[in-house]
Amino acid sequence: MHVATPPAPCPPSTAHLALPFFDDAHRALAKGLVPWAAAQEVDETDDRAACRDWVQRLGAGGWLRYCVPAAHGGALPALDSRALVLLRETLAYHSPLADFAFAMQGLGSGAITLAGSPAQQAHYLQGVAHGELIAAFALSEPEAGSDVGAMQTIASSVDPASAAGTFCLNGTKTWISNGGIADFYCVFAKTDPAGGTRGISAFIVDANTPGLDASRHIHVMAPHPLATLQFTDCTVPASALLGELHGGFKLAMRTLDIFRASVAAAALGMARRALAEAVHHARQRRMFGQTLADFQLTQAKIGEMAALVDSAALLTYRAAWLRDTGQARVTAEAAMAKMTATENAQRVIDMALQLHGGRGVEVGSKVESLYRDIRSLRIYEGATEVQQLIIGKSLLQE
Repeated sequence: MHVATPPAPCPPSTAHLALPFFDDAHRALAKGLVPWAAAQEVDETDDRAACRDWVQRLGAGGWLRYCVPAAHGGALPALDSRALVLLRETLAYHSPLADFAFAMQGLGSGAITLAGSPAQQAHYLQGVAHGELIAAFALSEPEAGSDVGAMQTIASSVDPASAAGTFCLNGTKTWISNGGIADFYCVFAKTDPAGGTRGISAFIVDANTPGLDASRHIHVMAPHPLATLQFTDCTVPASALLGELHGGFKLAMRTLDIFRASVAAAALGMARRALAEAVHHARQRRMFGQTLADFQLTQAKIGEMAALVDSAALLTYRAAWLRDTGQARVTAEAAMAKMTATENAQRVIDMALQLHGGRGVEVGSKVESLYRDIRSLRIYEGATEVQQLIIGKSLLQE
């Protein structure tokens, strides 16, 4: 059960900002974000209410402006992966739910930033940037997770000969983050059922559209808003088409590419917090006439944890830097970052819990909640096994 997240034993280190991956704009961002995040106190007992609270706070603080480009109220000219990485790492250090709230604003509106019409961008992005609209990304289905081409949700063109044609959506989406609290969904559906991934298109569907039911909530080990969406003769205007007809798969992959390195950053933030908790506990916990930190076995374990954190950090920052500096498509590098950071974070958090002994599994302790929070990151936005395939195929195609 989440209540108010326990305060951190120390502020997160900002030594990595001196690395050449970052510039002065990123350092200025971190300078303001670190104390802001530490000062927030949110009751997270009800994850849905807490997520709404976090979105409002992040909007009022100006942090959601990094989810959209400057032309639509954003903080920077374009989406900046390094800014997203720094934000998610810092937020996850303090509260994984705060990180979730921020990330879903970016992921849920990312396709609009990339391919939305001027009217779509004007209508939705300002609201996202100010925390006035909650966004969601609806791609997964009961039988189509990693295998996107297997999706069965259909968007049928109604009266295609008319200039004011419409689309009728039927099908089911599941594991949808912000499901039930979002104001709009970027939904991916088959407009050519026989076309595989080449027959997928994207649509913006407002939450109050008749035929959309988001009432089936999904409860998970680390509570955050999830739901199954049911589309039953859900009709949207042709103006809801997002990007090109049949261009939905490429749009989804481009969107995920931007945010995949930021998933790594969220895992990195959790790993840094676990390491900080372990160091603090080792210094305080006394046994056999000395502190836990005095034992060589503890020192070796903390050394291993630190190396796992730093190796994940370097891959994460590299992936974000490569994308921001226009190094073509960085799918493999982002996959390396996501895979390594999430897997390393799981190991670091497990070791931190072990160092805490019985206190580590006590409900309400920070390492206990981190142990639950980290697990889903190894699955969503591409499971570890999918990242391995992406990396392997990339090397074999060189």
